[in-house]
Amino acid sequence: MIETTSSENTLFHTITDKNDLYDAYMPFVINGGLFISTNLPYEMGQKVSIVLTLMDEIEPFTISGKVIWTTPHSEGYRPSGIGIQFNKKDDITVRNKIETYLAGTLLSDRSTFTM
Repeated sequence: MIETTSSENTLFHTITDKNDLYDAYMPFVINGGLFISTNLPYEMGQKVSIVLTLMDEIEPFTISGKVIWTTPHSEGYRPSGIGIQFNKKDDITVRNKIETYLAGTLLSDRSTFTM
């Protein structure tokens, strides 16, 4: 399950399923990134914060980044939304946690929300 709400430049995002995490994670982006499904307009380069509740973690992670990808609303199977590149200064803990959850699947050729 994925749930997203927003408040100005802060997105509150919950991912509770490993398949949804695989679909949203962008390991090919420098520093890592996430695709966030939203119909709200964002500009390329816009700075945002994500409060990410991940799987069965007790405390959410706060990640800062910038918009590097936009997918407009379409009739296709990919949802509309934005790709967020994590800031270099962010704690590597979030990326490590995501990649631990996705161990063994990161090199899969299965389609995601971005590729």
